[in-house]
Amino acid sequence: MILITGASSGLGAALAQQYAEAGQDVVITGRNQQRLEAVKATNNKTQAIPADLTSPDSINSLINQLDIAPTTVIHCAGSGYFGQIQDQQPDDIIQLFNNNILSATLLLRELVARYRDQAVSVVVVMSTAALQPKGGESTYCAAKWAVRALVESVRQELKASKSPMKLIAVYPGGMATDFWNIEKDRDTTTFMSADEAAGMLIQALAGTEHGYISDITISRK
Repeated sequence: MILITGASSGLGAALAQQYAEAGQDVVITGRNQQRLEAVKATNNKTQAIPADLTSPDSINSLINQLDIAPTTVIHCAGSGYFGQIQDQQPDDIIQLFNNNILSATLLLRELVARYRDQAVSVVVVMSTAALQPKGGESTYCAAKWAVRALVESVRQELKASKSPMKLIAVYPGGMATDFWNIEKDRDTTTFMSADEAAGMLIQALAGTEHGYISDITISRK
């Protein structure tokens, strides 16, 4: 079973649809139950469980509702916020950090606590903003760099404890999704579609008996 967060739209929804069409059992989660139900309606192999990943209680409830341990968790949940640093609003910065850093931290903490002795793959989707600083995206880059540091540090902990759990980092470039609705003047005509990115990611996540790709960058042309 595959658990996908942030699956009410964008990459998460595209992954859910493609995995379900391939016959995988999929559980999707997000805050918006109505949008989750719309994604679920496209395939009967999909189960929807609403959750707020900035709440430890909500994460605990989500995991408790799973019938079995997931083989793979793909964490797509997050949000963006852009602009020159002096123009950004404190409340919006806090929300950005909660949606990206806090959600990833709390979810990963719960998954490691429960499944560190199992061969579960945890895929954390970030952004190429976690690899390279960008003007006008200072706080967004800061959030993604923080999540990257989290993933790489927890990897060290898992390795030291000889855990079979795998952490896989994903850095996608620009995708033409609702993510960019916050920037009305952003030209997304050359961006990848969510379906394109999902297809490439699914291929990259197909490991072998003795190997897997630990870091995946999905670049746009």
